[in-house]
Amino acid sequence: MLLAIDAGNTNIVFAVCDGETIRTQWRAATKTSRTSDEYAVWLSGLLELQGLSFADLDQAIIATVVPGALFDLRNLCRRYLNCEPVIIGDPDVKLGIGINVDHPEAVGADRLVNAVAAHERYKGALIVVDFGTATTFDVVAENGDYEGGVIAPGINLSAEALHQAAAMLPRVGFHRTQAVIGKDTVSAMQSGMYWGYVGLTEGLIARIKAEYQKPMTVIATGGLASIFHRQVTTIDHADPDLTVRGLTLLYARNAARSRPA
Repeated sequence: MLLAIDAGNTNIVFAVCDGETIRTQWRAATKTSRTSDEYAVWLSGLLELQGLSFADLDQAIIATVVPGALFDLRNLCRRYLNCEPVIIGDPDVKLGIGINVDHPEAVGADRLVNAVAAHERYKGALIVVDFGTATTFDVVAENGDYEGGVIAPGINLSAEALHQAAAMLPRVGFHRTQAVIGKDTVSAMQSGMYWGYVGLTEGLIARIKAEYQKPMTVIATGGLASIFHRQVTTIDHADPDLTVRGLTLLYARNAARSRPA
């Protein structure tokens, strides 16, 4: 089976995939100080709870936007899975899509993986909205090429910045409010976070569509996708597993690496 690893700025997702089926997945906080042995201890216990072990995993693929995490994630695969992982971004890894931006090497691996998965699962031109540490809006052409996008601060990042910059504003958790008008500081901040991002999302989607001048389907992914899916009327589908599905697809497209000596 395949271990798909998506290392983001806030969390790392570890998913066990059997063909196109995602059997199980877990999240860990992203810490570049964590060693491959520490990952192994944590992961082995979770595998055991699912009736699995490292012996069941003989393939791996990694996408990361945190360069400092790659060394130990790669060593985890080499030492405990006894395989050489496919690394998104390596020159010999084929994505199967064009990257039509000024600096293709600077596009985050997760954004490209999302583009590949979205094109495989949905028809026509697409906008992929990923609610993560940053909220990204990525444009995928009808032929699957990556055409660029928009990067906005993520919800939790914005909330923390508001708390840090304003002496009298507390740190609050993300929460959907029923009313837009808050009756105290906390509810006012929560309204700003939730309804503010609803407005931001709808506004940027509308502007992207107007600029692209073609019909576009909008897919939301990331941990908060399900919360916004029904409220943002311009989102057509919520697909929280889009990145993992893209990783399984890209592993299948690229020949498995030889086992280390």
